[in-house]
Amino acid sequence: MEKPLSIKPARTRIAPSPTGHMHLGTARTALYDYLLAKQTGGQFILRIEDTDIKRTVAGAEQEIMDGLRWLGLEYDEGPDIGGKFGPYRQTERREIYQHHAKILINNGNAYPCFCTPDTLEKKRQEQMKRKENPRYDGTCRNISPDEAAKRIANGEAHTVRFKMPHDGITIAHDHLRGEIKTENKQLNDYVLLKTDGLPTYHLAAIVDDHEMQITHVLRGSEWLGTFPLHVNIVRAFGWDEPTWIHLSVFLKPSGKGKMSKRESAQAMKDGYSIFIKDMQELGFTPEGVLNWSALMGWGVAEDDVLNMNQMIERFSIDSLTASPAAINFQKLDHFNATHIRLFTTGDLAARLKPYFTREGLTVDDDTLLKIIPLIRERLTTLDDCIAFGAFFFKDEVSPNPEDLIAKGLDAKQSAEVAKKCLEILSSLPSIDHASTESSMRSYVEESGLSPNQIFGILRVAVTGQKVSPPLFESMEIIGRETCLRRIQNAIDLLSKM
Repeated sequence: MEKPLSIKPARTRIAPSPTGHMHLGTARTALYDYLLAKQTGGQFILRIEDTDIKRTVAGAEQEIMDGLRWLGLEYDEGPDIGGKFGPYRQTERREIYQHHAKILINNGNAYPCFCTPDTLEKKRQEQMKRKENPRYDGTCRNISPDEAAKRIANGEAHTVRFKMPHDGITIAHDHLRGEIKTENKQLNDYVLLKTDGLPTYHLAAIVDDHEMQITHVLRGSEWLGTFPLHVNIVRAFGWDEPTWIHLSVFLKPSGKGKMSKRESAQAMKDGYSIFIKDMQELGFTPEGVLNWSALMGWGVAEDDVLNMNQMIERFSIDSLTASPAAINFQKLDHFNATHIRLFTTGDLAARLKPYFTREGLTVDDDTLLKIIPLIRERLTTLDDCIAFGAFFFKDEVSPNPEDLIAKGLDAKQSAEVAKKCLEILSSLPSIDHASTESSMRSYVEESGLSPNQIFGILRVAVTGQKVSPPLFESMEIIGRETCLRRIQNAIDLLSKM
């Protein structure tokens, strides 16, 4: 029998650890959390799970918050904005976890463990020699409460372990996978509270989800292994369980093996990344990233182009899939380019401007608006604007002299073509699209040369590159004086060859 879903407003959370860059898996989970919360009129919460102090990376928490906001996933409660269920950093909730650990000890569901790391490692090695799965052997499980209290009072270092039942089975319900049955004798007495008084994930996440009234827990399938433990902890407290949803994993583009952070270095060589900060710098849009990632694990058509409002309207946890999804960066290109074409001219101009300025270019806003119609269809990522538009904002361009030589002509002949172009264009009162193209096509007919030869020389001279947006429209935006000066520079270069 399937667990019925609540029709009440959902309270969801994203709970990343600040141990490195925010990655695609976190972004997709956050997106699903956000969609469910907004669709039901609920709340989306950010909680920072920072109890693994040794692995905490400076600046990672801020990167998480910046990444969520860049994606447009504004959280309703969080460490930087507060909320009635705070604090929202686990290191600031130490007393809460210690209180709940005592509750479990007092009701017989947890116990102090005095085994040292050296002792545990020795036992682990012995188990492996016997070809047994390493697990805690229960040495401290039956220490009397009085003896445990004395040893704690004497300052003996200890952890707190959960007392997993040894008999029977644990039946846990995952919304995507149904009932998951596990024999309790296979389960371990995991540590809930470390010797420093900080919790492990197993205690902290369960307590926080209850205290923060989380209704739906969406998380990676890597937690399926300890899912029975978490269910037993909830039941030991006598709490209602949330709806558990363990999301599908990402596979490498080849489809062979789980996608990990390590693969990002190779992806970066090809202009891609699984890290949100990198994606932003590489010119991907939040709309493209969200659309792409949403469909990896959500059973809607792979070619669906969806904005945020459409995703909120159509989202359903019933449509999520448990099947692993291979990362397809070409799909990311497709969705990113598609969303770029949907932006208004003003919106796209505002998004492109930072890419020009970071190249040291001074951007005239009127010019930028004019070039948008010329380059929009050529953009896959926002930073493609440099290749197709930087020459509009440069005083001079520096063409490769070899590129100025047209196919079938030598340097001298190409120089003569450039001189004739300069002569014709100099006679025009202005360089506008219509008159410039008409004059150049007349020259093509008179010269016996091909359009590719003449226009190719002119294109490289004016733009500095062999590939550019439409030539004559570009020349109109560049302006008469600049065009003439650049053509003269090309003539000078050809004359020296």
